[in-house]
Amino acid sequence: MPLWLAATLSAALFQCWRTALQQKLRGALSLNAAAVVRYLYGVPPGLVLVGAWWWATDGTIPHFGPRALLLCALGGLLQIFGTVFLIASFAPRGFAVGTAYSKTEALQGAVFAIILLGEHLSALSWAGIALGVCAVLWLSLAGQVSSLRQALRATAQPAALCGVAAGSCFGLTGIAIRAANQDLAAADTVLGALCTVVVTNVMQTVMQGGWLLAREPASVAAVFRNWRNAAPVGLLSSLGSVCWFTGFALAPVALVRSVGQVEIVFTLAFGRWYLKEPLKPRDAVGALLIVLSVVLVVLG
Repeated sequence: MPLWLAATLSAALFQCWRTALQQKLRGALSLNAAAVVRYLYGVPPGLVLVGAWWWATDGTIPHFGPRALLLCALGGLLQIFGTVFLIASFAPRGFAVGTAYSKTEALQGAVFAIILLGEHLSALSWAGIALGVCAVLWLSLAGQVSSLRQALRATAQPAALCGVAAGSCFGLTGIAIRAANQDLAAADTVLGALCTVVVTNVMQTVMQGGWLLAREPASVAAVFRNWRNAAPVGLLSSLGSVCWFTGFALAPVALVRSVGQVEIVFTLAFGRWYLKEPLKPRDAVGALLIVLSVVLVVLG
């Protein structure tokens, strides 16, 4: 299995697992506080991973110039907004469906990559992306609407808008991070991705932590008080980011984001067995369509 594919599948699993744990934190933390823990508690594991990989490979730590730092900051800020939109989408419709809306990031990311990076996919891969989007819509709207007009009205609901906005932010995050990795031109791609994760997480901690301190000072203490529950979120976030960034460094963003749609399969499983949300027959059908779409993308 190519490294980018293994990294992407691992990233999808880690991200789903982290989001499930993060959803559990919503009972103890505000929306912004629940989001900031993934960056704050993700820095230490990221540093450990950088040190371990550097020691094992005897590689060279890449130099971050102004452009790479700017791209990391931009990608980090977009990921912050994407995370906030994603968590906000949970409340109206639930964990599984809220994440499903955000999975339009695959299509959005492909379009952004074509426009901004000049990447291209085969017709079979585009068919896989289209099938994946249809599966997401099936998961989101089946049983809720009976006509095109109702479908359009449902798409304008707060949960859908937040999910789509999250997808846009995550899609653009991939563009910025891939550009940052290309600017580094690191001899060791994995070490470059690991360093990018740490730099980006530090910037995100400063950005969203500063916002939290200014707007919700009472929540800052809660972030540290709930460290036992927050630390696993940071660890999974760091592992997921490492895998995502490695995928972005090794393969086109559109391809990575499209294969990453398999996260919805993990999401349905977590929603059913971890969060005790009911699994409906249409969820199973949608999951199978997602898997088929990923197969088409990879074959393409």
